[in-house]
Amino acid sequence: MFQPSTLKKGDKIGLIAPAGKIDKQKIITAQKVLESLGYEVILGKHVFDEHHIFAGTDKDRAADFQFMLDHKEIKAIICARGGYGCIRIIDKLTFDGFEKHPKLIIGFSDITIVHARLNHLHFGSLHATMPINFTENIADSPSLQKLADYLEGKLTNYLIPSHQFNRTGSCEAELVGGNLSIICSLNATDYELNTHNKILFIEDLNEDLYHLDRLMLSLKLSGKLDHLEALIVGGMSDMKDGETPFGKTAYEIIQEAVQDYKYPLIFNFPAGHIDKNWPLPLGKKIRLDVKEKEVELSWKN
Repeated sequence: MFQPSTLKKGDKIGLIAPAGKIDKQKIITAQKVLESLGYEVILGKHVFDEHHIFAGTDKDRAADFQFMLDHKEIKAIICARGGYGCIRIIDKLTFDGFEKHPKLIIGFSDITIVHARLNHLHFGSLHATMPINFTENIADSPSLQKLADYLEGKLTNYLIPSHQFNRTGSCEAELVGGNLSIICSLNATDYELNTHNKILFIEDLNEDLYHLDRLMLSLKLSGKLDHLEALIVGGMSDMKDGETPFGKTAYEIIQEAVQDYKYPLIFNFPAGHIDKNWPLPLGKKIRLDVKEKEVELSWKN
């Protein structure tokens, strides 16, 4: 798996909106933040566009993405937000230029399909906060500060408290994953995620609890949970219950789906649609040590 290099002052970062439309001020704030870190920001031609729920037409969003992928000097591409739209353009993108001039692609949520495509191409990418969540002052956002640290190569490990649903153990394997709904939607497509002997990370937002149960059982029935080295569960935010309660919390649903396996489990990892959305290097080999009172996740740059 090829890992794009960390950045240095003066490097160029492309900023695009490949999915949902985004407020202009959010882009301006992100540009200022990235420039304050010493980077040169190149905005997509259509980053301010609006077309119904999207940041421009499929054709224009794909054109912006393709321009950044092909650009010989850009070292990273950050996606402005998720929402919905990447699946409408992923098959319109070609990666020949990207493979000649690799760069770090950054985002989460709807960007999961891009991460999956890159994994098929054997390129690493970064699950991390996006401009829609940037603050003007980096110090006001631990997630943004950690993204800045990662880009500079300063971030190589996390130490977090344990959770009651964790399963202890250690392993070292490639990290894959992202948004659970999107991972499931990719089954039987050219972008289906390979989880065999991998550490899988999942997170999600605004799902009915019965639908979360369906998603987890879909993973199980498709064999995606059978041969994991470990499972990391991030934020399961704003989950919804019906008029008749489902009877389990989001974490209880996930715990039940993996109760027959023996690999390490991490719950409540700070990543996803939550305030603490810490960078996760997808495609990179990471080490997990899940202990009774704490969890350590580490990697080498």
